[in-house]
Amino acid sequence: MARDDIVVLGAGIIGLNVALELSRRGYGQHVTVIAEHLPGDESIQYTSPWAGANFSGISGSDANALRWDQLGYKTMMSLIDAGTEEAKYLSKTQSTEYWDLAPSPDKVNSMKEYLRDLVLIPSFELPRGVAFGIKFTTVTVNAPAHCKHLMSLLSESRYGNVQFIPRKVAKIQDSFLQNTRIVFNCIGNAASVLPGVADSKCYPTRGQIVLAKAPAVNVNMMRHGMDYETYIIPRPDSEGTVILGGYLQPGDYTSQTRPEETESILRRTAGLLPTLNNGETEILRVAVGLRPSRKGGARVELEIASQGKAIVHNYGAGGTGFQAGMGMAHDAVDLAGDILKTLGNKSKL
Repeated sequence: MARDDIVVLGAGIIGLNVALELSRRGYGQHVTVIAEHLPGDESIQYTSPWAGANFSGISGSDANALRWDQLGYKTMMSLIDAGTEEAKYLSKTQSTEYWDLAPSPDKVNSMKEYLRDLVLIPSFELPRGVAFGIKFTTVTVNAPAHCKHLMSLLSESRYGNVQFIPRKVAKIQDSFLQNTRIVFNCIGNAASVLPGVADSKCYPTRGQIVLAKAPAVNVNMMRHGMDYETYIIPRPDSEGTVILGGYLQPGDYTSQTRPEETESILRRTAGLLPTLNNGETEILRVAVGLRPSRKGGARVELEIASQGKAIVHNYGAGGTGFQAGMGMAHDAVDLAGDILKTLGNKSKL
């Protein structure tokens, strides 16, 4: 057994979920995570800490997206129900979501299969300009705290003492250490430029958010527009802070915040939830994140390298990493099954 039999490249929510899935299956003692940025860091190139984050209907309606959503939702709900330590920064939250253009029948039928307390809002109750709406129990996530918490748990002996190394690799091949048999490539936006990957389908989707203190807000609300995205997401265990957003700007790398976008966010979110105008809302910070998007959807794929080694690519989730990440991790680890079986010395959680 070697600590570097398995390398997870990237420590955003996608990479952390892969490390967690490996630990659950008993391979934690074989895992090293290599990442330019680790939980607690702040960089425009490190997307996860800037996320909302919640479970929502924003994802696509292709078979993979629907399956990853369902698995992610069910897993997060089960963790909350069981009161596990992994669910410390997850919370069940009542949610209302509106679409200006109705989602596909496949999307609606899939949501009906698993969303808890789902209600389709009658058309006469929908706001002007809204074509479809639902209410259900969602999961909201304190994104930066959750990522730091997962890294802390994974570093414990019961999770296999997963090792975290802060390092930027020059090419994908550099992530193979002395004993590495398999690399899980979870590099997010870097997938478009990293030699050995250089996926031309990848691009950033810029988002600007407002972090605010709004203790009266305890619901999740979203409106999916034709060319905008409005959302209000309370952060669990955060002393009443909420994320207000936002924007979906494909191909925009701008890291600076734009005052006019902040004004638009505050106007749109208050229109969606008037409670924000109660005089208690306090702006704490305005920030920008770059969602790691990919044409055609996320890539979860096995690539056989030389000498019996392999890479499992797992990136391109866009704005759905927190809700789809657990499902993507499940598939990614399954793809590596044949190699993982040769490692032995498993100790499941």
